[in-house]
Amino acid sequence: MARTTLPELNLSLQFALGHAAEMAALHRAALPRHQVARWLRHALASDADITVRIVDAEEARRLNRDYRQKDYATNVLTFDYAATPRVMADLVLCAPVVAAEALDQRKPLQAHYAHLLVHGALHAQGWDHETSPQDADAMEAHEVAVLARLGFPNPYA
Repeated sequence: MARTTLPELNLSLQFALGHAAEMAALHRAALPRHQVARWLRHALASDADITVRIVDAEEARRLNRDYRQKDYATNVLTFDYAATPRVMADLVLCAPVVAAEALDQRKPLQAHYAHLLVHGALHAQGWDHETSPQDADAMEAHEVAVLARLGFPNPYA
């Protein structure tokens, strides 16, 4: 039977931006808890426990290096622990990278965060854009559809 309501979400939203008070305020304003929960719930196919952690470049680089062997800060990292029956994951977003990308792509910071949170939530459910061009196309199309339901334009256009 098809689900008629959005999945349940237990959300922990963390800001680990250290001494960068001005940057922390900007990112907190772009990420009200109720909006983060809404974006994630629309991307989920099942109930979930998700921690979203907003970090500085140093922490993002360390995590990317230690877990993916890539020595740079990236925009979003997904640590998925279970996909069924309940999604369990940590999504780590690098505030300075996200802000620089939003500026470079001429999109609102909040829209870019929404895209990356949807992207990370899909990864937590097994979606992968690095396995084949077909998988990349399918994941991108699903992201675009979820974001459209949330009122955001196609982030790839």
